[in-house]
Amino acid sequence: MKSSKNHQNIRRKQPSLLPIEDFIPTRHRMIEGNHPAMMSDEELLKQVSLSFGRTGGPGGQHRNRKATACTATHVPTDISGTATERRRQSENRSLSISRLRRNLAITLRRQVEINVWKCSELWGGRQQGDQLPINPKHRDYPHLLAETLDLLFGFEFDLSSTAACASVSSSQLVKLIGHDKQALTWVNKQREERGLSPLKS
Repeated sequence: MKSSKNHQNIRRKQPSLLPIEDFIPTRHRMIEGNHPAMMSDEELLKQVSLSFGRTGGPGGQHRNRKATACTATHVPTDISGTATERRRQSENRSLSISRLRRNLAITLRRQVEINVWKCSELWGGRQQGDQLPINPKHRDYPHLLAETLDLLFGFEFDLSSTAACASVSSSQLVKLIGHDKQALTWVNKQREERGLSPLKS
């Protein structure tokens, strides 16, 4: 009985896991030229290395017989996206590339000329008045996210000035950014460093 109590005490003293926010990158890297998150699949894949492997977890032995897990790495920046949850390698491949695009959109920044900024053709085609509707699961989402974050960065994270330049509502920009928790965390970290209040999705 005594050893059981000691074991319980040891378990109570173990530190709790850190919240997920502590593992979200809050820094960015500057790049020049075309943003990889905004490239076509053909252009992006020329810069991507795909690796496959086995994975454990739900699904039992059938899931582990083949190397279904996939990691897509953007070679020039060493930024990657990984997918393991699907049983088909092709599905995990698509998911890993999609996650790579999001990570690229959040981590890589370009310096834009805010005085002469023009939205991309994709942005213009989707914009409806002051709205920019987009499903976060859609392939176009990382493109629009990267474009939004670049412009916000150019305006020193001033939301109203960014929205005015983009001709969309401030609430629409917050909604677009808030679709991705990692993106919202990064933006709020940048706003905090500049003495601005956090955005709430």
